[in-house]
Amino acid sequence: MAKFVLAGKADCPNYAKAEHLSDSLQRNLPNFQIHKICQHPKDWQQWLEATCKDNGWNHDRSPIVWRELIDRGGKGLLLGGLNEFLDHIQGYYGITSDMTDELMMKVAAENLDIKEQCMKDEVHCQSLIKPLHIWISSSLSPTCYHLIPLLLEPGMFRDSPKIHLHLLDVEGDSEALQGLRMEAEDMALPLLHKVTVHTSLEDAFHKAHLIITLDDLMSEEAGREQNMAKTAERFRKYGQLIDGRAQKEVRVIVAGNSFINLKCSVLLENAPSLMYNRFVALATQPVMEATAHIAQKLNVKSADVRNVILWGNVGGTCHIDLQKAKVFHYEGAVQGPPGFSQAVLEIIHDRIWLETDFLDLLSTHRAKLLAKTKRTAALSAASGIVAVLRAWNFGSAPGEILSLGVLSTGQFGIPAGLVFSLPVSFQHGAWVVPHDIFIDDHLKIKLQAAAFQLQAEKDSIKIQ
Repeated sequence: MAKFVLAGKADCPNYAKAEHLSDSLQRNLPNFQIHKICQHPKDWQQWLEATCKDNGWNHDRSPIVWRELIDRGGKGLLLGGLNEFLDHIQGYYGITSDMTDELMMKVAAENLDIKEQCMKDEVHCQSLIKPLHIWISSSLSPTCYHLIPLLLEPGMFRDSPKIHLHLLDVEGDSEALQGLRMEAEDMALPLLHKVTVHTSLEDAFHKAHLIITLDDLMSEEAGREQNMAKTAERFRKYGQLIDGRAQKEVRVIVAGNSFINLKCSVLLENAPSLMYNRFVALATQPVMEATAHIAQKLNVKSADVRNVILWGNVGGTCHIDLQKAKVFHYEGAVQGPPGFSQAVLEIIHDRIWLETDFLDLLSTHRAKLLAKTKRTAALSAASGIVAVLRAWNFGSAPGEILSLGVLSTGQFGIPAGLVFSLPVSFQHGAWVVPHDIFIDDHLKIKLQAAAFQLQAEKDSIKIQ
């Protein structure tokens, strides 16, 4: 079978003549196939140069014709332009074209009209798609690589909308971002509408429905105060841009490994037109780590331990609270039907372990992980983001408690105006703080220490 590819400018008379001849051959010869590529004049030169570069050809005019060697598994064989195509057809089939110049010009004009109408129709169809705009900052971080396919899974958002993914990495490697874009597109996920990359704040957060910040601006050479000031400056810019460009119902998830509460606080201060409950700081990482150690202690899976609470400054002065924690599938003296659970504090009687070894394990967990993998946690970080987002979209499961840094309004004696990690659940698309939490004197001291540190961080960046 002879399969040819004919490509050319829509307004090219020579392309019209080659097209007319090839259509006639295809109608009359059972073993002749033609695939036509009609490019708009403004797109032609770029397309031609890219095609020739990919195939190692040298051709600079319209049309271009090549033969697909489909029966031999080889790459296309370049024939050339109109004259070479006519010679080839004359030599093989003894057929030539008698198309007049007048008809060639008429068909070329018709081709251009049809092409432009098709382009208008495509633009119109695209305008009917209302994608969900998701922005991820610091997109070159390992967490983003794991996060992208999870965000594009069916069922992650209500009604499974098409997703326009915006990958932002300020002053990042543009080639690496383009590579990430290519990988995302290569997955061919049905919900992915488009991927765009950004290395500056010029268009940042435009039309955003969801923003996930992964930025960590820590430098080993700089001191804590310098790192804090650099982080605050970046997030001031983010907050101002989010306030002016994002959708009013935008949701913002602040993740990362440093100054998470502070980042969220700075965003809130610089986005005054947005509701405070649209912003959360992620505390799932330390909660997951604590949950894993509790599970090991009880000889169950990590998924069997739930509702561990983290109070305070994520990554700073914080406190793990087990008053609501429960364990499923624990093989002890008391067992029950499927869904039966027991309070963790009723099973772990070793209070010394909780106050010593457990805290030591938590304090060294990330350092051990970093030493083994040579990078910060990424899989669990992405999983935590998705867990929070799923609860935000569909509501928390009955009895489920998450820990998130949210703006305090004075709950539990915590000073209002601080972004503080609290126990929350999601109802009807908004987070709420449960009221059945017991605050004893010991916990009150822990909360005061965390509040003092958070207030000091806020005061520090104001002075600078």
